[in-house]
Amino acid sequence: MIDAKKPLRVLVSEGSSTSGREAITILGAAGHHVEVCDPSRWCLARYSRFVRKFHHCPGLRTDPAGFLRFIENLLASQHFDVLLPTHEQGFLFARAASRLTPRTCFALPDFASYRMVHSKAGFSRLLDQLGLPQPPTRIVTSLDQLREAARFPSVVKTSIGTASRGVWIMRDAGDLNPALYDLETSGDVDGELLVQDLVTGTTEKAQSVFCHGKLLGFHAYRQVAAGVGGGEAIKESVSRPAIRGYLEAIGAHLNWHGALSVDVIMPLDSATPLLIDCNPRLVEPMNAYCAGTDLVDLLLRVSCGETPAPLAEGRTGVRTHLAMQALLGSASRDGTRRDIIRECGRIVAGSGAYRGSTEELTPVRRDWLSAVPLAMTAALLLVSPQLASSLARGGFGAHLLDRRSIKAIESEKFLRDLSTRRPGESRDP
Repeated sequence: MIDAKKPLRVLVSEGSSTSGREAITILGAAGHHVEVCDPSRWCLARYSRFVRKFHHCPGLRTDPAGFLRFIENLLASQHFDVLLPTHEQGFLFARAASRLTPRTCFALPDFASYRMVHSKAGFSRLLDQLGLPQPPTRIVTSLDQLREAARFPSVVKTSIGTASRGVWIMRDAGDLNPALYDLETSGDVDGELLVQDLVTGTTEKAQSVFCHGKLLGFHAYRQVAAGVGGGEAIKESVSRPAIRGYLEAIGAHLNWHGALSVDVIMPLDSATPLLIDCNPRLVEPMNAYCAGTDLVDLLLRVSCGETPAPLAEGRTGVRTHLAMQALLGSASRDGTRRDIIRECGRIVAGSGAYRGSTEELTPVRRDWLSAVPLAMTAALLLVSPQLASSLARGGFGAHLLDRRSIKAIESEKFLRDLSTRRPGESRDP
C-alpha cells in the first residue's frame, strides 16, 4: 500500500476537460508531482505551473489501442504511483485493468458496472431496477419508434454522449423534424435513444467517491448561472441527503470503486429530485474542494489501496465560478461586445452573482499560467462574439469517446489483440 499522505507521482489521463484541469490544480496545491497526457498540444493543462511534464499521445477516440499502448509504455518506462482517469479514459482502463494493475494504482469498478452507468440507456434501466426516480423515459432504437414515442416537451438523448453532445430539446412538434434530421445525418440513430419528458426545474450535480461499494465522500452543488451548452458558469454548494441516498444505493448495488457523479433535476412542482444522467468520474471537483470536501485527495487514497474514514459533508452556500464558461455563455446568448466587457468587469470586481465567489478553472493568483487561455478566450470573443460556439466545441476533442471507439473497445477482437502482446510492448516501429 502506498502512503497517499506523502507527495505522489500522478499521471492524469487527459488535460482538455474542465474536470481534469480542476483536478490538476487540487493535486498541484497538495504538492503532488503531476504529469499529463493528451492528444492536443494546446489543451487547458498546458497552461498550468502545476504540470511537471506533458506527454503528447494518440487520441482515445481516434486510436484507443494506440492510446492504451502509449499509457502502457509510459508506465513501463517511468514510475507513477497513481493513474488518474479524469474523463472517459476510465472506460478503456476498466476494460484493460488487468494489464495496468501490475504497473500502477487506480480506482475503477469492473468493466460491466462502468459500461452500465456510462450508457444513458443502461443507467436508465438501472434506475428502474433500483426504483430510483427519473423523468418518464422511453428507450427506442429507430427513428420510427422515436416518432411514436415523442411527447412534447421532451428531451432526446443518444445513449452515448458527454458534455451536452447528442441532446435535442423538443418543445413542440416543430422541433421533431430537425432532431430526426440531425440523428439521421450523424448516424447516431444506430443505437439506443432515450426520450424523456422535459421537467422544469433547477439543475444540480452530485459527486462521490466509493471504496468497494461503500460511499466515503459526497458533495452536491446547484447551478446559479449557465455557461455555453448548459454547463455551469456559477455554482453553489447545497446539502442533498436524498441524492446522497440515491448514490449510496447505486454504489452498493454495483460494488462501485472510485468516483461516481450524477446530474439531477429539482422539479419546481415536486420535492423529489430526478436523476437524469451519470458520469463514472468526478465532475469539476473544485466547488467541493472550496467547501471543505477534498474528493480528489480521497480518490487518491482509495486508488492507493486505503480504506479511509468517510468525509464529513462540506459547507453549504459556497459559491464558485468558471470565468471562461461565463464569458462563452454570455456570448452564446447573443451577447454583444459591450455585454462581454460588462461580464468581464463583474468577474474582476467580484460583483453581482460573483460576489464572494472563487474562480475554479483559471485560478490566476495561484497559477499565473492559467491567465493565458482566459485572456485568449476574452480577446477572441471581443473580436467576434459569434465564436463562442466554435470555441466551446474545441473541448470535444480526441480525448473523448464516440460510438465507433466504444464498439472497438467493447469488441472481443480488442481483447484478443491486447492478449497477443505483453503489457508495455509496442508494435510501433
